[in-house]
Amino acid sequence: MLDEGLQRYLSPRDRHTLAEACVGIAGAGGLGSNVALMLARSGVRHFIIVDGDVVEPSNLNRQVYFPRHVGMPKVLALRAILEELNPNAEVDARQRWLDRDRIEAVLPKADIWVEALDAPESKRLFVETALRHGLPTVSASGMAGCGGAPMQKRRMGRLLTLVGDFSSDVADLPPLAPRVTEAAALQADAVLAHLLGLDKPA
Repeated sequence: MLDEGLQRYLSPRDRHTLAEACVGIAGAGGLGSNVALMLARSGVRHFIIVDGDVVEPSNLNRQVYFPRHVGMPKVLALRAILEELNPNAEVDARQRWLDRDRIEAVLPKADIWVEALDAPESKRLFVETALRHGLPTVSASGMAGCGGAPMQKRRMGRLLTLVGDFSSDVADLPPLAPRVTEAAALQADAVLAHLLGLDKPA
């Protein structure tokens, strides 16, 4: 059913490219869960999703989960959502926290990675490791509050794309659905542009 809808908007070649690509998502929270759903709606079928957390009631204001998912590992709840949308989806759901060794082990499994982690040190470690391995990476910084600075997408050389307002901090402002989802949409758009060969280095 999903594939039939995409036929109106994407060429057979583009649909094949997206269906064959594997997208890795580090973190299945506000960014990662929304990115995964948007990419699945766009024709991506293969995912590796890594997160050690479970769905909590406080997540429901900005993440794709519903009350029925509370208490479930996020990666398993997200896999169920993606498979409900597209039964042809193949989701490698890994319930684990990412430390240096686990990042090194999982990176080669995907064609492109979305960094959707919370802690600044984890974000930095993941991006630096991915770039060292020569893997395209889309990272986000600044999506807190509402009515803030405009969201941007910046291409940084050949491998790295940054999105966000680059200024707001969830330590000072609440993470609300509109701006979190806006940042996730920019990340998903950057992934699609890369896979379809439409992105250009700065």
